[in-house]
Amino acid sequence: MNIKPLLGIHHVSALTANAKENYHFYTKVLGLRLVKKTVNQDDTSVYHLFYADERGNPGTDLTFFEIPHSGRTYPGTNSITATSLRVKDNKALHYWKNRFEQFNVDHDEISNESGRATLSFRDQEGQRLILVSDENNVGVAGGKPWANSPVPQENGVVGLGPVHLTVSRPERTIKVLTDLMGFREKDGYTKDEDQKQVRVFETGEGGTGAEIHVSELDQVGRERPGRGSVHHVAFRVEDVEELNKWVDILNANHLSNSGFVERYYFRSLYFREPNGILFELATDGPGFEGDEDFEHLGEKLALPPYFEAQRKEIEARLEPLDTEQ
Repeated sequence: MNIKPLLGIHHVSALTANAKENYHFYTKVLGLRLVKKTVNQDDTSVYHLFYADERGNPGTDLTFFEIPHSGRTYPGTNSITATSLRVKDNKALHYWKNRFEQFNVDHDEISNESGRATLSFRDQEGQRLILVSDENNVGVAGGKPWANSPVPQENGVVGLGPVHLTVSRPERTIKVLTDLMGFREKDGYTKDEDQKQVRVFETGEGGTGAEIHVSELDQVGRERPGRGSVHHVAFRVEDVEELNKWVDILNANHLSNSGFVERYYFRSLYFREPNGILFELATDGPGFEGDEDFEHLGEKLALPPYFEAQRKEIEARLEPLDTEQ
């Protein structure tokens, strides 16, 4: 079957127990734009918040499902253990280190990972995040930080960077990435703090916006997710025609999957790789401006047309969340 390579990382979706605190941190501290305030389409009683560049370009979305009263995360294997956010250059990392100190954000020192300057940090729920410098990056282009962000545009987050997977049997995950999904092995590196070997895989044009980093951890149990954990990673597919080809490919390889799923802002397909991590394939469009104009993205509760008849009931179950600028 003639199929195009995956274009890179589309989005990462994580869990939060508190939408208000989450909104404050990701918009007021990290300076991302809330481009869509909607609901979890599989459970409309909770929010689904999309933070991104100025208009939610593919490859820039970090999203959160609110699961009120969710417990803590117990770290372990067979999980997404870090999400990277791209910034323009090394200088920006020094800006962020100072900003984290100003806002009392838990962070490490600036270091080097796979030939790039990085800065690891955690949000108030322990979400594991890494700022990565694009100073020497060649590959998938980043987005454009929102002009009205509290963070100056030259230091703003331009998109998602490498997603880190920790698995008990890496050969199983790697086989799916390379033989099925078309990723190619790029290089590797050693994490200094624990001498852990990390293998790097890329797709499409490559670069920070198209990498998966895989490391092995087999002496602890599976991660128990909760607030501060990652739910899934999504990869970019050009359009619906390509997505339908992937449905056929997964079926031909006897991989259980969701089949085509309508998400309104994009179209999706879900499956679990052999170590149990949830992967999504998502189309680049239609995007977030079909039901809100650019100037007012994320200010009101947006519902796909197939939920509009239930708006009153849905709004009654949600805690109010003021996101008007």
